[in-house]
Amino acid sequence: MTMPIHSIWLMPAAADEATLTGIVRELAERFGTPLFAPHLTLRGDTEQQAAELERAVDAAARQVSAFAEPVSLVEGSESFFRSFYARFAICPPLMALKRALDLEALDSFMPHVSLLYGPVEVAAKAQAIREIDKRLAGRAISFDRIGVVTSGQDVPIADWRVVFSARLGG
Repeated sequence: MTMPIHSIWLMPAAADEATLTGIVRELAERFGTPLFAPHLTLRGDTEQQAAELERAVDAAARQVSAFAEPVSLVEGSESFFRSFYARFAICPPLMALKRALDLEALDSFMPHVSLLYGPVEVAAKAQAIREIDKRLAGRAISFDRIGVVTSGQDVPIADWRVVFSARLGG
């Protein structure tokens, strides 16, 4: 029996979650790509036991208050899970959470919230990135909770589920 794969997500507060979900839905309809919950991955694809992750998330959440960080820019790449995303600076709260939850990957940390997964025709994607960048660049996104999520590169997106969450600031 294989271990379930989990990730740790930083999740936007309700109003920003609704805005980002609307953009994910708009892009999914426009390009025929998967729907997913917008999130900022703090740690991906781990086989660590969910109970251990829950304890770590609960402890980290108590140490950092809810915060807002502006979108630096919207950009894209060739990566399936980073095809189109809103990028953030590594602010002190993000750094504190990353250090607490995934110290090994600190050097490669690039905080972002994906807005579209999968390959899209280059010119059409570039146009959509420009459009969404005008809407999001500089806009502060509030984050208020961390979740342990059954998700990973080998888990179908439709099967991703939050199994535990903790509010920032306790």
